[in-house]
Amino acid sequence: MTQRAYDLAIIGGGIGGSALAFAMARHGFRVLVIEREEAFKDRIRGESMYPWGTAEAHALGLGELLRDSCALEIRFMDTYAGPMRTRRDFIETTPQQLPCMNLIHPEMQEVLLKAAASAGAEVRRGDSVTQVTTSPGDAPRITVSHGGTTQEITARLVVGADGRGSRARGWGGFTVQKDPHRLFICGVLFEGGAVPRDAVSQIPSFGLGAIFFPQTKDRVRAYVLYHHEVRDARLQGLADLPQLLALAQQAGTPAEWLADARPIGPLATFEGAHHWVDHPYRDGVVLIGDAAATSDPCFGQGLSLTLRDVRTLRDKLLGESDWDAAGHAYAEAHDRYYAALHSAEDWFTRLFMEQGEAADARRQKMMPLIMADPTRVPDVLVSGPNQPLGDAERIRLLGE
Repeated sequence: MTQRAYDLAIIGGGIGGSALAFAMARHGFRVLVIEREEAFKDRIRGESMYPWGTAEAHALGLGELLRDSCALEIRFMDTYAGPMRTRRDFIETTPQQLPCMNLIHPEMQEVLLKAAASAGAEVRRGDSVTQVTTSPGDAPRITVSHGGTTQEITARLVVGADGRGSRARGWGGFTVQKDPHRLFICGVLFEGGAVPRDAVSQIPSFGLGAIFFPQTKDRVRAYVLYHHEVRDARLQGLADLPQLLALAQQAGTPAEWLADARPIGPLATFEGAHHWVDHPYRDGVVLIGDAAATSDPCFGQGLSLTLRDVRTLRDKLLGESDWDAAGHAYAEAHDRYYAALHSAEDWFTRLFMEQGEAADARRQKMMPLIMADPTRVPDVLVSGPNQPLGDAERIRLLGE
């Protein structure tokens, strides 16, 4: 066993780990990224960043790289209610004045990991972290395994960027909290078809909906969202494709959109409940992205939230020589903006997706008011968690 020292040792080379490695390595810090997968695969993960996430990408110096390599910029969002379509122009209606960015996750991961290496980070693929050891006052240590050999590494800061199933959370001693299960989201990647290419298309219904994200190379990611009281079962595997198509049409998707589309990726369903830790820093270990907080994928905030984590942590580390203080400052900021997203997604689930007499009564009361004044709907999910979101906004949305 040999030992080496780094400024940052990052567990996970996905969007969070690679973006942070890029951001810190370009400032001269010695950064190690440990990514266990030698080739990224499509697992139906985040496909879009709304304008506030696009702004975070640009703030990290990655916006143009993504746009020019693997992302499709989309200016509009179309919302369908039967035959009626409402179009929103992201550039004209958001404080960021930016489009959303649609990406195929594994392609984006490869681009960012290469960018991190080009910036000077050391990237190891096919290695596995088997342990993180912390002790107050001492630098954390990680044990890395590869090909039957192990190596011990020390770092000023260990970053857990290893996703919703994060092992770094356990090694760091963090306690995971979880919301009750309410929503499912099922997705598949298609090639071809007649889904509009110039907009994110969302087809909401009460308890059931569909959303489509156009991608590069004539591809589109299709999702169906449903409350567990509408259908308490997962669709899994392409044998369930007819059921996904039936649910999409039940939600209001035109049949011709997917009639000639060909599935080119896996079909899978995920539970939408939030998982998170409070204050994602302790004793030299910090969590970012899904390791810190997994938001409900039905609302498409995961990529944006991850890049907000990266940008916030970068700024705290660059602005403070005491990285323990910087870690706590990041965690406090993370808790504030994540709480805003968490609240907004809970409110939207209650209004648009919950089932039962109370939910129906709430919608009967509030939907006419919202139709007459769309500003009653907080714009947090498109324009970011800095938008107003307090008791006044909750009352205007839910009538409570």
